[in-house]
Amino acid sequence: MPLFWRIFLLNAVILIVATALLLGPVTVSTPVLLTEAGILLSGLAVMLIANGVLLRIGLAPLQRLTWAMTTTDLLRPGRRPAASGHSEVAELIRTFNAMLDRLEAERATSAARALSAQEAERHRIAQELHDEVGQTLTAVLLELKRVAVQAPPVVREELHQVQETTRTSLDEIRRIARRLRPGVLEELGLTSALKALTDEFGSSALDVRHRIDGDLPHLDKDTELVLYRVAQESLTNAARHSGAHRVELALTRTPEGIELCVRDDGHGLGDAAEGAGIRGMRERALLIGADLTLGPGAERGTDVRLAVPTHHRSP
Repeated sequence: MPLFWRIFLLNAVILIVATALLLGPVTVSTPVLLTEAGILLSGLAVMLIANGVLLRIGLAPLQRLTWAMTTTDLLRPGRRPAASGHSEVAELIRTFNAMLDRLEAERATSAARALSAQEAERHRIAQELHDEVGQTLTAVLLELKRVAVQAPPVVREELHQVQETTRTSLDEIRRIARRLRPGVLEELGLTSALKALTDEFGSSALDVRHRIDGDLPHLDKDTELVLYRVAQESLTNAARHSGAHRVELALTRTPEGIELCVRDDGHGLGDAAEGAGIRGMRERALLIGADLTLGPGAERGTDVRLAVPTHHRSP
């Protein structure tokens, strides 16, 4: 029976019984006697309690649905509210769950297209940096070297300084190009790419170490790229924002698949809102059916974990 009719009939039954009693054996004196007031107040209390119990039972599924509506995050797929309650409420919950499924599928499709376009744009920019800007700076270096040979000693020293500045700029451009397009990932595989990534981030102020299992299962290109980008973003956040002195990158095999863990000893996430980098990691994780979790480390700092099932189903 619909909720409306259950509430209506309950109130109707109580009012009919009260009216029958007032017309029959129950009368009200003027002034009202204490016993009569007690009977009327008891009847009112019974009616209010009955309505309260019915509304509590009938609206409980709607309260769970409201909580699900306010806490749902398409980047963090979770459990759906159970389609409990009577027909109208259960149908509403099933409709909401179907809407969530459709929204998550549409978001996954649009995110896949956006990330694919992003990778293509990164590839193009890296190629232009390498082929155009890099070659131009190389030609400038050669020209500076030629001019320095013929220049007076005083000018020659200044030209050497310009050469060093140009060489530093060329190295920086090559480093940016490698980050935009991980050529080592395409040529040598994920293990070599992650080792090169940790070496690149390691410095005198930041100790970056890696631990990679040797018996990793075969992974497709999309999964390897997601693992690499998540590791890259995690190391970037640790180097720029965490104030860490030590970072450990681990890629291990698990019974379900593989797990990437990047742990630092910085000051942690705190109450800061998630930025575009973390949202990008979550979107990439959804593309390969992986589970991304960020939280405090065992002692301090931040743990970033990406659990990838071996046999996943891409959205």
